[in-house]
Amino acid sequence: MISNLVFKNTVLFSVLLMVSCSSSGKNIENREKKIETTTEKPNQGIQTGAENYTAYLPLLKDKKVGIVTNQTGVLNYYSPEETQVNLNIVDFLLAKKIKLQKIFAPEHGFRGTADAGEHVIDGKDTKTGLPIISLYGDNKKPKAEQLAGIDVVVFDLQDVGARFYTYISSLHYIMEACAENNIQLIVLDRPNPNGSIVDGPVLEKEFTSFVGMHPIPLLHGMTIGEYAQMINGEKWLKNELKCKLTVIPCLNYKHEMFYSLPMKPSPNLPNDQAINLYASLCLFEGTNVSVGRGTEKQFQIYGSPFLPKSEFSFTPIPNFGAKDPLYKNLLCYGEDLTKATKVSKLELKWIIKAYNETSDKTKFFNPFFTKLAGTKKLQEQIETGTSDADIRKSWEKGLNDFKEMRKKYLIYE
Repeated sequence: MISNLVFKNTVLFSVLLMVSCSSSGKNIENREKKIETTTEKPNQGIQTGAENYTAYLPLLKDKKVGIVTNQTGVLNYYSPEETQVNLNIVDFLLAKKIKLQKIFAPEHGFRGTADAGEHVIDGKDTKTGLPIISLYGDNKKPKAEQLAGIDVVVFDLQDVGARFYTYISSLHYIMEACAENNIQLIVLDRPNPNGSIVDGPVLEKEFTSFVGMHPIPLLHGMTIGEYAQMINGEKWLKNELKCKLTVIPCLNYKHEMFYSLPMKPSPNLPNDQAINLYASLCLFEGTNVSVGRGTEKQFQIYGSPFLPKSEFSFTPIPNFGAKDPLYKNLLCYGEDLTKATKVSKLELKWIIKAYNETSDKTKFFNPFFTKLAGTKKLQEQIETGTSDADIRKSWEKGLNDFKEMRKKYLIYE
């Protein structure tokens, strides 16, 4: 996990952010502890929380551990033979003799192969023999009996910085379950590939769902560790519970840095371009427009049979990321964004253009759009022809209030 940017090879300072389980007033009760953290080998660039293992391995010694992770929970590690290897966090912890008890898997499953929204069943990891508990479908929050005998839960998932990307929803339920059962949670932080972007409408409470659980903008500009601190500090857990939280920070990282994910965070986000365009194009999931599921260019193209014929077209077919894609075997016309300039905001021009050009505007939006947007206003603004600039102006107060709140929880500024 090496960034193009080179920082000092040895890092002597990091922050462990400890958040107590007890209630507090308005000021967040974070206790900061300075620790010395060095890598076993020089590393020229960003290191994830998982790679900052001298900070968390002592916390897991002789403990019975549950872990929330999937295929994104990877780290570079120098073996005793001085060979750099890429390991899944589960394999790494087992190699370090940590007493792993269970794997808790979010949407897409432990190996990251399930379609979006597909039911994932409990099972057993064939490699390690560890039981796998699905945190999707009817069991989004671990039950007390599923946490029985566990002393500490480790959370290691790669987020992409969008409100409707459900790993932060899984984080909420894990924190709540840990708080209810007096279990410590250790979040191994990872960079946000859209980390400098804070944009979009703030979710309104009446539109709360699993694709939007908190009053934040569509792009929140935080790492998952920072976000965990916000959940605790803003008392968003049920009954204002607070989780006993430790965030293991990334090293050599700032929000504005470019970070290329070493692995797909989910089946339909295959590369940096898709991840950058994800928040802007995911709004199409609440319309009759395809975002390229069933192609090899997911979230880098859009189109439908109801848009005007154009030079660009595609035909979705079942594939690894979509067993039954929208408009399967039907010709779709639209736009190819694989070479589009990287966006630094929530880009509305594509959805506005598609709405204006669709053959039947009454069939363009579906109810899911409001859940994704977190407000009814955006659909109304697009339907009434409100300009891009005026739509953005309507977000200003919410974004300013959020940015002020967000300051308390940032680690990498």
